[in-house]
Amino acid sequence: MTTEEKKEKLTDIMASFIGHTAIHLPDDVVSKLEALRAAEDDPAALSIYDMMFKNMRLAADLGRPSCQDTGLVQFRIECGSRFPLIHQLSEILHDAVMKATAETPLRPNAVEIFDEYNTGSNTGTGAPALFWDIIPDSDSCGIYTYLAGGGCSLPGQAMVLMPGDGYEGAARIVLDRITSYGLNACPPLLVGVGIAGSIETAALHSKLALLRPVGSHNPNEKAAAMERLLEDSINAIGIGPQGLGGSSSVLGVNIEYSVRHTATIGVAVSFGCWTHRRGHIVFDSNLDCTTDTHHGFTCGR
Repeated sequence: MTTEEKKEKLTDIMASFIGHTAIHLPDDVVSKLEALRAAEDDPAALSIYDMMFKNMRLAADLGRPSCQDTGLVQFRIECGSRFPLIHQLSEILHDAVMKATAETPLRPNAVEIFDEYNTGSNTGTGAPALFWDIIPDSDSCGIYTYLAGGGCSLPGQAMVLMPGDGYEGAARIVLDRITSYGLNACPPLLVGVGIAGSIETAALHSKLALLRPVGSHNPNEKAAAMERLLEDSINAIGIGPQGLGGSSSVLGVNIEYSVRHTATIGVAVSFGCWTHRRGHIVFDSNLDCTTDTHHGFTCGR
């Protein structure tokens, strides 16, 4: 297979996978929504959950996105330095987004800053967004796809606190954002929290936290304890599904972090709505692929 043929194959698979994640929610999100519904006794909340599952069934049956806002497409790339198409991957993912936009179809959402026109393809200056990690001495490539919606994932918040604010200050930022904006983000939410030394690293961590599996916990015991405390605190507010009240308001809280400066604590929060369109696909050097997020996806289909 020539390089051009390999590029075409990978472009087709990625366009198909992007479309699949727009239509079908990840397995762990569906399982969590089922568990939340089973534990709920509020009539209004139960009605909302029933509509959510009806929405999922219709999306699958009609082959249409599970939400009308298919967002801006973002990628987290964990690619081996010896992966055969590493140098062409940016072009491939750009073309895959264009192809998925036309074929799924995805709603065109990419508007060029200052020129103020919709590109019509969900691509443009800096779009799709690519966040890279290069894995030494590996010939495989893992790609997270994320459809970041305008009502949930994109309107995050980040700021830098003074050390005296402590982790209580970080928790306050999360809870303030939940109470001021959480309704608009279509709960129950997956809450991504980033804690780091600067505003940009905290913001990136908060977005990467949304790519972790629902129900997972940070390996650091103190971070995991903070995840549980925040989850319990947000649920206690009683926002409930779609903000109509209920026992649960979140799919979970995920924290990612890195070192901070002695004089700063960077904090950021990002949301994933109940239609949390996240996918993870891994390619070997032959472009054979597997996914651990969507059991119904077959490469090449």
